[in-house]
Amino acid sequence: MSKTTPDTGAEQNPATAPAGADDLDAADAQLSTAPTETAVPGSFGGNRAPGPAGRLAWTVRETIGWARWFWRQLTSMRVALLLLFLLSLGAIPGSLIPQNGSDALKVEEFKQAHTTLGPIYDKLGLFHVYSSVWFSAIYILLFVSLIGCIIPRTWQFVGQLRSRPPRAPRRLNRLPAYATWRTDAAPEQVREAALRILEQRRFRAHTAGDAVAAEKGYLREAGNLLFHVSLIVMLVAFACGQLYKTEGNKLIVEGDGFANTLTQYDDFKSGNLFDDDSLVPFSFTLKKFTGTYERSGPNKGTARTFEADVEYSKGADGKPQHKTIKVNHPLEVDGAKVYLVSHGYAPTVTVRDGKGKVIYHQAVPLLPLDANATSQGAIKVMDGYTDPQGKKEQLGFAAFFVPTFGGVGQDSMFSQFPGLDFPVLALGAYHGDLGVDAGVPQNVYQLDTKNPKLKPFTDDKGNILKARLLPGETMQLPGGAGSITFDKDIKEWAGFQIVQQPGQGWALAGAVAALAGLAGSLFIQRRRVWVRAVPGADGVTVVEVAGLGRSESAKLPEEIGDLAALVHDTAPTRTDAEAGSGSEAGSDAATDPDAGSGSDAATDPDADSGSDAAPDRRPDAATPVPAEGEQKK
Repeated sequence: MSKTTPDTGAEQNPATAPAGADDLDAADAQLSTAPTETAVPGSFGGNRAPGPAGRLAWTVRETIGWARWFWRQLTSMRVALLLLFLLSLGAIPGSLIPQNGSDALKVEEFKQAHTTLGPIYDKLGLFHVYSSVWFSAIYILLFVSLIGCIIPRTWQFVGQLRSRPPRAPRRLNRLPAYATWRTDAAPEQVREAALRILEQRRFRAHTAGDAVAAEKGYLREAGNLLFHVSLIVMLVAFACGQLYKTEGNKLIVEGDGFANTLTQYDDFKSGNLFDDDSLVPFSFTLKKFTGTYERSGPNKGTARTFEADVEYSKGADGKPQHKTIKVNHPLEVDGAKVYLVSHGYAPTVTVRDGKGKVIYHQAVPLLPLDANATSQGAIKVMDGYTDPQGKKEQLGFAAFFVPTFGGVGQDSMFSQFPGLDFPVLALGAYHGDLGVDAGVPQNVYQLDTKNPKLKPFTDDKGNILKARLLPGETMQLPGGAGSITFDKDIKEWAGFQIVQQPGQGWALAGAVAALAGLAGSLFIQRRRVWVRAVPGADGVTVVEVAGLGRSESAKLPEEIGDLAALVHDTAPTRTDAEAGSGSEAGSDAATDPDAGSGSDAATDPDADSGSDAAPDRRPDAATPVPAEGEQKK
């Protein structure tokens, strides 16, 4: 049995193509669903007839022709890849330039810092990339291109699945992988064995004429189509996520709660198609926050655990349920996710007026400044206070807190550990008008000390009244104006991010499917195999096995060799001893290249013998392979 050999012959010129070239093209047809290139655009209108009617007809033909050409270009795979590349490039400014949808304050700061670039970026839509006209145009064109690519290729692929593999070409020895031998088995017996073997190897096979035709590797095209369908699913999912998403933050002190309504958020962002009814109805209460830290070693102060124990309920009358929210382990309620994103301390203070009446008692959250939870904020008493003369005023205290006092730094305290080992609260006292009733937004964690209506309390030396308090200690305000006490109850707060982004599951499924489809299109080879068995010139059965793949692959000759070996087990090679002296003359005539014209007709692959039978060869004869650019003799 001869070995499989790759065909390295040069392509034949159509003008001198040998007989059998047409059916070889038919065997190679429809190995792919890629559309065939059409003619380059030209004058689609053809010759224009005289007169207005001729001009109108020519214009219509020209318009329709160019429209069809444009559609073919738009729905080609290269244009789809180009649009996908442009979409990736368009997303770069969205990650490098501040966006109005995510941080409007940074956008204003950027415009103030870049007076030249700011207006240009604004006109180009670079501050709202994902909702800009040009980004939306690329997005929509990519949708149209992918859909236009996929639909016709899908129908063509379905048609290929319903059809049978094509008949064997007349000249199997022209295929890239080829093997042949002679056997005493009957042709029908060889074809039956080949059909059974191919079906066992999961080929779609059938007998067509004097050969068995089989095909395998349809998952390659299926994977290719799955990849592009998955891209559409991912694009749709991302678009829905951006249009309908909501994202908000809420700081909650231990013991306080949150209901998922717009008025409860500290800050809130949403997509263009969001409406109030889209918010998932649920609520939760922060029961306790627990944070542990490394106590020794080079990682001292590093967080070990952050856990928020909450009690939540779905809807207005849902049954309370318990949940521990950890970093990267959110609470999920009907598509909404509650993430734990930050934490800090909320010292509890009690403010009394000059008569000793409690006018303020609350845990005040302070914002951490460093990894050791050195924190600052403001305590604002807006209602209920009157000075010793009975005049209504507001009180403000600039607060500075350290959970573990580590000494006094330059102009301030500092903390040497984030745990509550030695808490100290430093206060600076002010009175007057805090400016909260003026209608101008202000930071709740800062005092507007530049406000002329807000005056500091002063000590005996005329300096701003300040005090550093331990838990349980009290700072007295001068002139019988009251006092403020740092209570021993120090609470912690947790910052939560509540996110609703529909389409995430579809995006994940699309990404997984795209990877699976890409793997199939890259690693699965679609190929066709033919096994022909016909009587030779001397009556001995000649078996030919050949294969053709969509692309060059070293595995195709190997697979043809394995298949030929299995068929050979059923139809072994005929030996010279079995042939006997009576057939030696016929055998020599069939294999001797210098024999008569009948031998030439049997051995020359390009000779047109008028029969579909392949050349009759000796068992150990090598497959003739022409040199590059050389015609076979």
